[in-house]
Amino acid sequence: MTKVGILHPGEMGSSIGACARQGGAEVFWVSAGRGPYTHRRADEAGLVALDSLGALTTSVDIIVSVCPPHAARDVAHATVAAGFDRIYVDGNAVSPDTARDVAKIVRHNGCEYVDGGIIGPPALRPGGTRMYLSGDGAGKVAELFQGSNLNVIDLGPGDAAASALKMCYASWTKGTSALLLAIRTLARSEGVDEALVQEWSGSQSGLAERSQRAARGSSRKAWRFVGEMLEIAHSFEAAGLPGGFHRGAAELYEHLSEFKDADKAPTLEEVVATLLREHE
Repeated sequence: MTKVGILHPGEMGSSIGACARQGGAEVFWVSAGRGPYTHRRADEAGLVALDSLGALTTSVDIIVSVCPPHAARDVAHATVAAGFDRIYVDGNAVSPDTARDVAKIVRHNGCEYVDGGIIGPPALRPGGTRMYLSGDGAGKVAELFQGSNLNVIDLGPGDAAASALKMCYASWTKGTSALLLAIRTLARSEGVDEALVQEWSGSQSGLAERSQRAARGSSRKAWRFVGEMLEIAHSFEAAGLPGGFHRGAAELYEHLSEFKDADKAPTLEEVVATLLREHE
């Protein structure tokens, strides 16, 4: 039985761990210093708790890192410092440059590096979530998830192909959600929101509804999107393209961080009120 470590089992990470279990692996996580929500998610996913990173690195064959983008390098450093030298999968929403940095960090300790990019919601049911992989060891990692809720796609060799695809995809989905929320806020501040929605109904069908969905679907997770937008901005700039679009999206999502862990999804009206208050 393959033994897998998940760093760290948030909503997405715990579902990835559960999918590895569906594929026949035994899955572990580090419980020290983690909050009650993380403990509950890990227990529900059937993950085995270990009390330290050192205990994890000596117990598993593969580690999958699923953490906020800004922490990707630190998690890699900590993992190799704890002695890990097997297969390291970075499944974080990071730029190609960050992915290459993580590859250098873990290879310095003899790890085999696999780049990952996850698209879709937590993998709680079949067909909705894809994990793209790239690197020489991608095929071995893909085998872990056969028969699970997660659809794994091997992009072939390369240290950053999976991350590049994730950046391109999220630049549209999360970037345009931020833009729609900003547009609705501007329209409200200038008193033309009703007229804008009327115009959209005739010329841009679906945008009004999509802005409503952006408020409901993005606001409670906005704090996690800040780092992702900055990674996307860096990706564009590294390619000689403007990164300002997504730096602006990062700023907007930062203003919505108060909705983190809210009991229910906020309405568009609540989101607009928050953004207007932030700029008074």
